[in-house]
Amino acid sequence: MSRVNIKINLPGGIVSTGDLQNILRGAESAGASSVSFGNRQQLYFEINNEQLEDLEHQFFVSDTIYEVNANHYPNIISSYVSEDLFDNTGWLREGVYKDILDSFSFTPTLKINLVDSSQTFVPFFSGNLNFISSDISNYWYLYVRFPKTNVIYCWSTLIYSEDICAMSKRVESTILDHPRAFYDTEAADGHFLEHKVSPPAGSIRQLPSSSLQLPSFQIPCYEGFGRYGDKYWLGIYRRTELFSIAFLKDLCAMCIQCRIGQIYTTPWRTILIKGISTADIESWRILLVKHGIGTRHAATELNWQTEDLCESGLSLKLALAKQFDQEDLSTGDLCFAIKMNPKAGLFGSVIIRKVQNSDPGESRQGFDILHTADFNPNSRKLVRYSTDVPEDDLATVLTELCHYYADQSTSTIHPKDIDSENLIHQETLDTVLQCKLCLTIYDGKTGYKAEGVKSGILFEDLPEDFCCSLCEADISAFIEIERHKLYA
Repeated sequence: MSRVNIKINLPGGIVSTGDLQNILRGAESAGASSVSFGNRQQLYFEINNEQLEDLEHQFFVSDTIYEVNANHYPNIISSYVSEDLFDNTGWLREGVYKDILDSFSFTPTLKINLVDSSQTFVPFFSGNLNFISSDISNYWYLYVRFPKTNVIYCWSTLIYSEDICAMSKRVESTILDHPRAFYDTEAADGHFLEHKVSPPAGSIRQLPSSSLQLPSFQIPCYEGFGRYGDKYWLGIYRRTELFSIAFLKDLCAMCIQCRIGQIYTTPWRTILIKGISTADIESWRILLVKHGIGTRHAATELNWQTEDLCESGLSLKLALAKQFDQEDLSTGDLCFAIKMNPKAGLFGSVIIRKVQNSDPGESRQGFDILHTADFNPNSRKLVRYSTDVPEDDLATVLTELCHYYADQSTSTIHPKDIDSENLIHQETLDTVLQCKLCLTIYDGKTGYKAEGVKSGILFEDLPEDFCCSLCEADISAFIEIERHKLYA
């Protein structure tokens, strides 16, 4: 019996209690028993294909928009969830987020982020259009990350809150109307894009007063009960990433009983409830006990990013986190990302990236380990730490890297000015690629002039029709070797 995945966007990572109840009723009526949340704050569940018609009827009645086995319309993510709980700027408040989200009169096909520049709970640059709050009230930096690339461009002017929807639509239309210039090409030119996009009518040209500064990264404690002002918040994490519908239905009922109108989702695949009064704390504890929900997971398990709906990535995360816990390892403020798909848009200070085997008969699986130059996951500059590490050795190598990070962190790391130049994804390449048929070398540092490839282009970013200039073998003929082991 075939299964299908259902995706429902929750714009900004916010869902009203009533809307979530409607989603849960529809999912349950179609045979689902649990749901999960994605790294763009969206909701997923799985049903049998034969029950899709039942779901269609339920969601037609509740006016719920969804996609089946698709992600044509990525969720708009925001740092709204961190408002009042973690660091935030002076002017960005709940009403600003809501007004911007409500202003979207179209459904974007590019990824859009709305992020407070002072927080580190929600990633800055995981979107294609990344709006980041400035120090000027109601004005935002716009960082464009061109689709299917790691090329990032900072818009020359700030964007007013009321213009974000119109600006998003204009930039998206221009990119999609000119795919050869702006889509899946490392040659994408931000200045050319800005020249082609006219500002919304009536908008005021506002130059930034200073460059955006990247705050020092810290992972706030997002699980369990926390206090803010005279209220409490509750963060809930599930090791399997699955939240039972029975639990969520009871949670919605508790929210209604406590007059809590909305629930928040996070990029860490968790949910968060705000506005819990002191008098209601015990009722919430009883709810957690009833459903066997623990809130004291090891810190080494809570600082991971994995791909959506990726069982192999989740299994690897849990295995590594368990070994870290057994060794009583401190990972500090490191954030780990597991990329089973090398081009997955995950952020992390340490990247564990699956090596793509060119030989389909090869059973051994290896991983490259990289880290950002300053161990800040919002930075885009990567340094290669180790290459083609067997899965069984990952924990050992990562432990060494954690010790290296601890040694480095004894000296203060200051926030760095961000501009479009230092956001372009780079690696310190200690390896090259060699054609196994004729021994021709591809070096990412120098490029491949014979094929018109500029310097600094990573192997996985090469075009599919790339071939060896000498023997004309296709891209699969190239193997990665350490520079000092060159034999040609």
